[in-house]
Amino acid sequence: MGQKQQPSADPRPDNKKKRRVAFSNIDTGIPAKDCIKIYLVSTKEEVGSTDSLCIDPVDLISFFEDEDGKIYGYPGLKITVWFSIASFHAYADIVFESTSDGGKGITDLKSALQNIFAETLVDNKDDFLQTFSKDVNFIGSVVADGEVLHPKASSNGQFNEAKFHLQAANSDLEVIRLPMDKMAGRNLYSRLVPLALLLIDGSSPIDVTDPRWELYVLSQKNNGQTHPRLLGFAALYRFYHYPDSSRLRLSQMLILPPYQCKGFGCFLLEVLNNVAISENVYDFTIEEPISKLQQLRTCIDVKRLQGFSPIEEAVCSAISQFKLGKLSKKISFPPLLPSPEAIEAVRKRLKITKEQFLHCWEILIYLGIEHDKHMEDFILAVSSRMRDDLIGETTDAEGKQLVDVPTDYDQEMSFVMFRSTNNATGVEMEESRANQAEQLKKLVDDRVKEIKLIAQKVSSDQIRSISKPI
Repeated sequence: MGQKQQPSADPRPDNKKKRRVAFSNIDTGIPAKDCIKIYLVSTKEEVGSTDSLCIDPVDLISFFEDEDGKIYGYPGLKITVWFSIASFHAYADIVFESTSDGGKGITDLKSALQNIFAETLVDNKDDFLQTFSKDVNFIGSVVADGEVLHPKASSNGQFNEAKFHLQAANSDLEVIRLPMDKMAGRNLYSRLVPLALLLIDGSSPIDVTDPRWELYVLSQKNNGQTHPRLLGFAALYRFYHYPDSSRLRLSQMLILPPYQCKGFGCFLLEVLNNVAISENVYDFTIEEPISKLQQLRTCIDVKRLQGFSPIEEAVCSAISQFKLGKLSKKISFPPLLPSPEAIEAVRKRLKITKEQFLHCWEILIYLGIEHDKHMEDFILAVSSRMRDDLIGETTDAEGKQLVDVPTDYDQEMSFVMFRSTNNATGVEMEESRANQAEQLKKLVDDRVKEIKLIAQKVSSDQIRSISKPI
């Protein structure tokens, strides 16, 4: 009987190897601030030298928002940007090990850099170096088409070189106004945009097609230089004010980093004050000034107010209130605010807004009182004014609370006030009042510190020391 033959085993060994699955490293990206360095240079010899001035941009994340502020696809990436403050062109030296898509794609570096430097970006290094000779008189040729403005000495608070001890007092400084309805102003501002974006917090380019914009350029002729050099600039907008006037608003102001802390910011701001006065605008305002600019502005305005006779009389009257006895022992006392007539006189003559004048008012009083005798009453007066401003009268303050909130602005000076609509118990109301009092005390303490700081700078003529990035 035959049997079914069973298949014999394969004597050959299994030579097949198991496949190994490898996963590439996920690209976590490089923060733009960690791989980009930007240097300001004034000569071609400075290009390539790390001894040149390296700036600290206010924010690079916004230019890489799609990538969460990071650059992807370039292991070992280093970007060195050289920005000429003579021709106002830029060149980027980009070095990396390789390019690879690690799951986040590959960042378009050229597009990202053009978002910052736009038309100032030069692709070829040799072409960039040639701009130092080709555009050596770029600033001189531009300002030649502008209107030269000169600061004026006056006893009513206008510019006075001796007052502010400008380091640049003996230099040939000029402020030139370039309206945006002319090509010279447009061309210059287009080259200044990268500096505005990198060094002015929260800035965006102005609309150069709007003729109501004006560019003010601070330049220096001599100081060993054959051609004038640009020290700083300001962009102002002229608003219509009914019925037949205008308002000037400072939107951007920058003193270039090599020239900061030398009094040039003070000089430029004083010239702008003079423009507002000589052209009899309604007032002169500043759009969302950062703390450094606000401090400089207040120091200058306090000096101007000290030389304004109607305010001298008002300040003396307010100071006399402190000599009538302890304010803390009185049931009520006047808020020590200037009269409406004084506020209007300051606006008409010095073009200082009511808000800015009131900001300076307490500093003027502080400078006039005897600190060893009247400091307690002065703090009480500041506290009373801030309580009325922020919370209101006692009968109107029930249920109101001050709440700290996360913010991109100065955390110590930011808060939200709201009124609770719920019926609170007696215990809850007491807790609310205690919390309110604690928060108010902190605000008052911060305000008194600010008053003392500015008063010290005004008294010692240290205004130039706060003329930093603005």
